[in-house]
Amino acid sequence: MRIGIIGLPQVGKTTLFNLLTEAGASTGFGSRDKANVGVANVPDERIDYLSSIYQPRKTTYAQIEFIDIAGFGPGSNGRDTKEFLSALQNVDALVQVVRAFKSEVVPHVLGSIDVMRDVDLLQSELVLTDLSLLETRLERLTKGRVKGKDSKLDLELLEKCRTHLEAEKPLTQVEFTQEEADLLRQYTFYTAIPMVLVVNLDEDQLAAAAYEKHTELAAWAADRGMPLIPICGKLEEEITALAPEERAPFLKDLGLEETGIARLAKTVYSHLGLISYFTVGKDEVRAWTIKAGTNAKQAAGKIHSDIERGFIRAEVVGYEDFKQVGSMTKAKEKGLCRLEGKEYVVKDGDIISFRFNV
Repeated sequence: MRIGIIGLPQVGKTTLFNLLTEAGASTGFGSRDKANVGVANVPDERIDYLSSIYQPRKTTYAQIEFIDIAGFGPGSNGRDTKEFLSALQNVDALVQVVRAFKSEVVPHVLGSIDVMRDVDLLQSELVLTDLSLLETRLERLTKGRVKGKDSKLDLELLEKCRTHLEAEKPLTQVEFTQEEADLLRQYTFYTAIPMVLVVNLDEDQLAAAAYEKHTELAAWAADRGMPLIPICGKLEEEITALAPEERAPFLKDLGLEETGIARLAKTVYSHLGLISYFTVGKDEVRAWTIKAGTNAKQAAGKIHSDIERGFIRAEVVGYEDFKQVGSMTKAKEKGLCRLEGKEYVVKDGDIISFRFNV
């Protein structure tokens, strides 16, 4: 999975990137020609438990690749927004960081803190970028540079998108038919990408669970179906510098039970409708990320196309059932393992062994 991190300059995007990936990228004002890219393991207590049982040679968590681009909009040294966003093609989700903390050392690029102004500004930038991309595509279609039976459908879809974008409505809020949604995937429209909103607080704001205009921001996000996550980026980044076993007391002091990557991953998985299934053994215990509703044969293809092509059956035991007995042998003895066919819909936490023949 790939997630892009966006926002105005000086809001804490790279701080968030660092606390998620522990990459140690440099922060501070200045133009960046290249995006920061880092990978984070998705914490999962189920993988921890299964690894403690199997003691595998390798443990593989689900992973998220984060792309942290330079801040765009006001204060971005006049560079075109499309230039910044070009690094975010083919991302699965966007995280927009908005700043609520005040700092004399790091002044806001607009001279004051206003979360509502900032989110509206960034959304407008994305809408305008999509309109520019859309107009280019429409011009090619209307001049006949793009031909084929789908060109009429393309034209109708783009006209529909333009109507909503001109009304400043992001495409995530537009209802599309399945045919339209499938067609839309060939384009890189940034307002069509699912988004999570992260508000960056100082320690006092996090403790009080309040900041200026927090009620308005929560309502704004809810109206757009956008999850809202509060973080104290600077402090949480410092906590990630500690050894994993030393982090819990500090997180507890902040009123948090989980690390930033754990909170964000859970939110993104829920927002995108993603689940995990597991494969286990002495060689490897591994988490696989799939869309909810994926059937067993499709899930097998996540591992290898040959397994999907030669699919016979899936041997399945639920994670909680496995944990009750503590071993696959006992799970089989108690009848907790079952054989499922290709149309079986995989559930979150299923432990699966695929039978196949190629």
